[in-house]
Amino acid sequence: MFGLIVIVMLFVASQPSQETFDKITVREFELVDENGTKRVTIQAYKDGEVVFRLRDEKGNIRVKLGAAEDGSGFVLLDDNDSGIQALAKKNGISISQFDKDGKKRVY
Repeated sequence: MFGLIVIVMLFVASQPSQETFDKITVREFELVDENGTKRVTIQAYKDGEVVFRLRDEKGNIRVKLGAAEDGSGFVLLDDNDSGIQALAKKNGISISQFDKDGKKRVY
């Protein structure tokens, strides 16, 4: 009889949860792929800023979106760390293009 109870308990414990949550509260969210590589993060910082990052299969940031009290911004990067950046802050709006050597063009 004890063996049957153990088997039933193991069976119930091995079943995937079908539970749906209305809300999950965390300070940081991290999504990894099947290899354990960090692919997505959403993080809230103590200064009030929140940042969303998308990474490629090697873990390199390719998209970054941030928001803070004084404005917001986003960055799009290629595999050479060249990209574009757009900022909307209290002191103005800027869009810039940059390359891996640090050369920057502001529009």
